[in-house]
Amino acid sequence: MSRALLRHLTVTVAAALLVAPAAAPAAARTPGSATPAPGGVRTVVRDATTGAPVPRACAALVPVRAAALAAVTLGEDQLGRYGGCADEQGVLVASDVAPGTYRLLVRPYDTTAYGWQWVGRHGGTGDRERAREVRVRAGVVTTLPDVRLDPPGTVVGVVTDAATGAPVPRARVMVVPYVPDPKYGDHGPTTDEDGRYTITDLGPYDWPVQFAAAGLATVWSGGVGSRQQARPVRVRPRQTATLDQALPAGTPLSGSVGVDELLTYAQVIAFDAATGDLAGVADVGTGYTLRLLPGQRVKLRCDCAYAPPVWHRDAAGFDTATPVRVRRAPAVVDFDLR
Repeated sequence: MSRALLRHLTVTVAAALLVAPAAAPAAARTPGSATPAPGGVRTVVRDATTGAPVPRACAALVPVRAAALAAVTLGEDQLGRYGGCADEQGVLVASDVAPGTYRLLVRPYDTTAYGWQWVGRHGGTGDRERAREVRVRAGVVTTLPDVRLDPPGTVVGVVTDAATGAPVPRARVMVVPYVPDPKYGDHGPTTDEDGRYTITDLGPYDWPVQFAAAGLATVWSGGVGSRQQARPVRVRPRQTATLDQALPAGTPLSGSVGVDELLTYAQVIAFDAATGDLAGVADVGTGYTLRLLPGQRVKLRCDCAYAPPVWHRDAAGFDTATPVRVRRAPAVVDFDLR
């Protein structure tokens, strides 16, 4: 797995770590303010076998609410806005966190020794839905049990076109979905010209994996449209697992985009209506085309103008956006931003 994503979080949280002592309480509510005071999370990252502290591992506090997961834009991954990195003693503090419910994804700096993990109640897991839910309260730093990291394993495979069997180059392979940036490229594993990929830093658990490529439907492992239905790959410590995936053409969902001035990198983004997971991304010219699986229910957002994003039927946000049921016949959803 690329270290670019790890560096992205490290930069994001570095300023907070420099100004916040490990056990400092969050600031009290400002008198007369309607915004709750931030809270925080504190834990210690350790080696699962020896108990020794693991320095510089970083944690992302990933929101549980689907609407918060959908607050993602160009070049961003679905990890939320809050996190922290461990010091040399393994003490990890996330400060200035908005009150809410989160799950922790911990990513070690040294991925030759340790693998990524969603923090579960009794050790690590590769399934976000099985991760411990952490409630952050206003003005309170919540202390969690120690996080214990296990050795990493490797996943390799080949991505092919389901219709032709041909290898699919430049397919994105993700355990955390992200919105691709046409200018800066992908920040995770992608397939080579032979459709082959390698992920090297996952903890030894069962991981659902998402695959996406231009002109084909985005699917989770097993060829399904939902993380909840995915067939996970079992990763074992210091061993290599194989996960091949064929990508179907899917059903085209397209439409026109009416806008006075089109954003330089305009996109229509589909989110799973139940989970908030990314389900597909399409670049926009005068229109767009997404390819999705029959049976999927998605909510659509147009990031198309130099103005706030527009949800399908001018909804105020993810929660109120009208879901679109994907069927076998092509469908049309237009956006008018004028």
